[in-house]
Amino acid sequence: MTTTRTRILRAAERELGRDPDRALAAIAEAAGVARRTLYGHFAGREALIEGLVGEAAEAVRDALAGPGAPDAGPPRDDPATALARFVLALWPVGDRYGTLIALARRDLGPDRTSERVGHLLAPARDTLAAIVARGRQEGAFQTGVPAGALGAAVEAHLLALLDCVRRGTWSDDGTDAATAALITAGVPASTARETARRARDTQAATGPAGPPA
Repeated sequence: MTTTRTRILRAAERELGRDPDRALAAIAEAAGVARRTLYGHFAGREALIEGLVGEAAEAVRDALAGPGAPDAGPPRDDPATALARFVLALWPVGDRYGTLIALARRDLGPDRTSERVGHLLAPARDTLAAIVARGRQEGAFQTGVPAGALGAAVEAHLLALLDCVRRGTWSDDGTDAATAALITAGVPASTARETARRARDTQAATGPAGPPA
């Protein structure tokens, strides 16, 4: 059963995605509730953005715990496959919530944005760091770049690609993004393409990432 709070969040996601300046009254109308009902759940615009970012953080955690996530179960993936599965598992979440990072930067101020976006990305950053460290140790990734710098480069590349999706200048199911992440990590292009396609096919067979049953 959809709660009123969830209905408001879904309407906010839609309306703010179309127009970041959308008034709360318009969001309440789109959710089919009175303005006082919206304010009963969210004290104002900032609280509404906070609610959306918190929901996004939960979705990231669920994606990383689902059956399509990297190293979801035995046998353990090789590092390149784990990185491809990481990108594919998170891509739908990133596609859906990329707008929220931009909204947080606009509405929460630099300090709060750093805190909230950091909270949103922390589980993904930790998983990525572990994959990159293992890939460097096993010789699958670029060993001439420190693990922290390499992980930051992969993250920055993926966020830039997600921004292109958000702006409507590019579309992808995650396969090309996974290929790009592997190439950034130092995997040869032909191997990267094949690894990303194989990971995509495996994900399709096991079902989309999501919370464990």
